[in-house]
Amino acid sequence: MKREASTDRLSRSPIHLLHRAGQCAGDIFHTEMKDGDLTPRQLAVLVTVAHNEGLSQTGLVDRTGIDRSTLADIVRRMQRKGLLQRRRTREDARAYAVKLTDEGRRVLRVAEPLSRRVDERILEALPSKQREQFIDDLQSIVEALQKLSQAGQR
Repeated sequence: MKREASTDRLSRSPIHLLHRAGQCAGDIFHTEMKDGDLTPRQLAVLVTVAHNEGLSQTGLVDRTGIDRSTLADIVRRMQRKGLLQRRRTREDARAYAVKLTDEGRRVLRVAEPLSRRVDERILEALPSKQREQFIDDLQSIVEALQKLSQAGQR
């Protein structure tokens, strides 16, 4: 009886379900990307940098929601792969401005249509009438939880 109760508990747990949904979405992402050596967070960084050339790493943290130390590691690895370049900013010698390399642009051109297909495959799990609301709900959850997290850090 206890086993059923714990299974039911997990089936109604937002943290567990979000984690499981993230795992499944990650699996779909890796399947679509085939032999690509790109993770969803790396793609988020590429997309963000492409739309904000010269953005600082702090700006990337703000726009992607990736924590500071993880983002610094991602940028270093992507720099080693030749996808990004970073230079000290003129305004603040401690900050780095991040830009795409030609290889980063090429990888992004290949990855973007694949990532759109991933999004479509994920949303296909829902009836078409619920898809926009689902995205709106996820955005609301992220915004609300970000505010809670920031308030807890003060």
